[in-house]
Formats: sequence, C-alpha cells, structure tokens
Amino acid sequence: MTVSRIAALCLSLCAPILCAGGGAAQAADAGASGYRVVDRIDGPDGGWDYVRVDAWNNRVLVAHGGSVMATDLATKAVTTFGAGAILHDAMPVNGGAEVMVTNGGTATAVFIDAKTNAVVATVPTGKGPDAAAFDAKTGLVLVMDHAGGQITLIDPKTHKLAGTIEVGGDLEAAATDGSGKAYVNVENKNEIAVVDIAGRKVVKRYPLTGCDGPTGLAYDAADKLLIAACDGSTDVVEAATGKVRQTLATGKGADGIAFDPRQKLAFVPSREGTLAVIAFAKGKGTIIDTVPTQAGARTIALDERSGRLYLPTAKFMPAAPGVRSGRIPGTFQVLVVGK
Repeated sequence: MTVSRIAALCLSLCAPILCAGGGAAQAADAGASGYRVVDRIDGPDGGWDYVRVDAWNNRVLVAHGGSVMATDLATKAVTTFGAGAILHDAMPVNGGAEVMVTNGGTATAVFIDAKTNAVVATVPTGKGPDAAAFDAKTGLVLVMDHAGGQITLIDPKTHKLAGTIEVGGDLEAAATDGSGKAYVNVENKNEIAVVDIAGRKVVKRYPLTGCDGPTGLAYDAADKLLIAACDGSTDVVEAATGKVRQTLATGKGADGIAFDPRQKLAFVPSREGTLAVIAFAKGKGTIIDTVPTQAGARTIALDERSGRLYLPTAKFMPAAPGVRSGRIPGTFQVLVVGK
C-alpha cells in the first residue's frame, strides 16, 4: 500500500462518527446477505497489511508491522512470531509447514517454520516486497515488489530465487489462474498486467477504465473473470480479453478483496467501514448488501471452510488537517464477519 494511500486512510478517520469504533457494527442486524460482525479478536498494537487464513494450522495470520500475529481459531489464543520490519504479507507455503513473510524493511522474503517459528531461509527480493501469490502450475511463489516494479519468483521448496519479471509501476495484489498465468494490479497505472510466469514476461496489459488505484484482485475460475477492488469502485473484467464488463460502486480505500467460489460471492472492504457483498450469476455481479464493519478495515481474508471473513483494524485519534492520525493504543482487533 502506498504512502499516499496510508495518509488518505488516516485523514479519513478523523470524523467522530467513524472513530467511535465498533459499537454500531456490533449492534447492527444482518442485512440482505445475512453477513454481520459476529466477533472481534483483540491483538497487540501496531500497523497491519494483509491477512490470511492458514487452514492447515487452523489459524488467521496478520502481517502486523514488526511481527506476524497468529490467532488459533479453535482457542482464540493470540501469539506473534517472525520479528521484522514493515511486514506486508504472511502466506502459508509447503502445505502449511512454513510461512513466507514479505519484509519491506529488508527487501526479503523470510521462510519461517510453522511449528517452531524458527527462520528457515531468507531470500532477497526487489524493492518494497508487498503482496504474495502462489502458482500451482509452476510451483513458484510470486512476490510483488511494490516499489521496484518487478515480480520476484521463488521456489518455496528449495528457498531459491527462480527469476524475476519486470512489470513496471506500483505492484499490488496478484491472482493466478492455475494454467501458468498471473494477473497483477498496477496501482499507479490503473491496469492489470497479464504475466506468463514460465516465459518470465508481461504478455498483455488491461486498462481498468472505471478504476482508480486497483489494489485487491480475485479470480473467478468458473466464469474466467477478474474482480479488481479500486478506490471507490470494483471492476469486473474478462480474463481472456481484458474487457471491463462492469464497474460497481463500492467503498473508498479498499486494499483487498475475497472471493468465495462456492457461494459465488465477492467481498470488498473499505477504509470507510463498509463491506460490499457482490453476488455473481451468469458472469454478472450485483451488490446485494453493504455490511457495516469499522473504519480502517480495508484488508480481508476468507476462510472457505466456514465462510467467515477476517478484517484487521484499530481505532484512530482525530487528526488535524494535513496531519496523519495516530492509532489509539489498545484498540487493534481482527473483526470476524459471518452469518
């Protein structure tokens, strides 16, 4: 996530109604979709970026600034591991035996044993490693170097650098299609880059005509659609052609997206404290609900086993014009959204 977007997030949180916290979300009844905030998990103070569900070890992982926060879903016990600097993504790899953490402060990807929390290997990346993705066809991990404009390819089994792909621009989330292609949001160019992983090259670029600052990206394999979360809208794009089928109005400041293939639902969070629920049928998306969450809850992960969603956030102090708002100590939580 760019510095400008972080600043925009902090400035947007100065309104008292947003900073009031989770009371409204906790009290809200379920909307048309049936989704609502059903639980909150307290965690240590600190910034955050991506959140993931580690189904192999039945836990939720949040890249939490200087460490990874892990929540056991059976006991709700919270632990931390993987001390680092400016952590962005903590992705389970190798069948859950390890977690790969992107470390923006050291421009590395760090592999950590999921049981012992010991560092197994450290692999250099490009500048500003951010989001990560896994490609089943090649067996490689893709690290999006947000500041460097390249993709670092890593073999997670050998912990070896497998190559790089020059893309250009500010790289955000990526989605893979299982056949060797990756689709990568280029935030500052409002486009999706189509990447041939084996060929180590960009083969197409899809302009997102209704999108400003694409961040989260999901792939609907059944309908061959890309769903890109933007700043105030969500684009639905044909993966084969790049045609933008729809632009749907969603909340400001999204930094992630989740797609449930079983229910054919996409979930787009926003820093404003809303979660758009988009139902897909015959290749068309319809917003069926806007669920109140909490200001700042801009990243998201889906547990496909339970259908529950996890969104980290905190409360913020009011900010003076042009001054970044600070987090209120002791308020970090992971929101649990479900039915």
